[in-house]
Amino acid sequence: MTRVLIADDDDLMRAGLAELLANDPTIEIIGQAATGRQAVDRARRLSPDVVLMDVRMPDLDGIAATRELATAAPATRVLILTTFEQDDYIFSALRAGASGFLLKRTRPEDLIAAVHTIAAGDSLLSPSVTRRVIDRMARQPTPDLTGRPALGDLTPREREVLELIARGLNNREIATALVVEESTIRTHVKRVLMKLGLRDRVQAVIYAYETGLTNPAP
Repeated sequence: MTRVLIADDDDLMRAGLAELLANDPTIEIIGQAATGRQAVDRARRLSPDVVLMDVRMPDLDGIAATRELATAAPATRVLILTTFEQDDYIFSALRAGASGFLLKRTRPEDLIAAVHTIAAGDSLLSPSVTRRVIDRMARQPTPDLTGRPALGDLTPREREVLELIARGLNNREIATALVVEESTIRTHVKRVLMKLGLRDRVQAVIYAYETGLTNPAP
């Protein structure tokens, strides 16, 4: 079972999400929260696999709550679900440690699939969100990478895989591009994340642009 906590200040939205996810027999709704502070406290106590996190909430907003959860409950994954597709929200949420970002207008079947994707330890970014992250990174000053794991620790093939991740390709697309089995790509991705000390593909995208491995396309 995938254990899910729903955090949203709208009572009807929480009820609707709970009813929707209940249609999947492998998903269990273990709790709900109406504020960011409640989300953090209940995630600590209940240890959900995934928190569906709204951005705009009283007491503590969803981004600050996500940042706290990354430290307080590192095994819990956060999927941001919001009405607002704004650059600041997207970038701040991913920086805070969210593993995915979806809009509330997402189709029900896509939301259910997203919950399973996040619970499995992968990340989920739509192409539009990936593009926004890339564009934002292009405008950022080059950071001080002192003490960060070096790209030199990666094999040539691992660097190639990281670059394709940063372009927004999923494992199947990377496997097709490199003419190998998808299982081989999954192994490469795990090794890239482990060697660079990254949590998931979201951080891998940001890292690739920060280090200059990948440059934004026009």
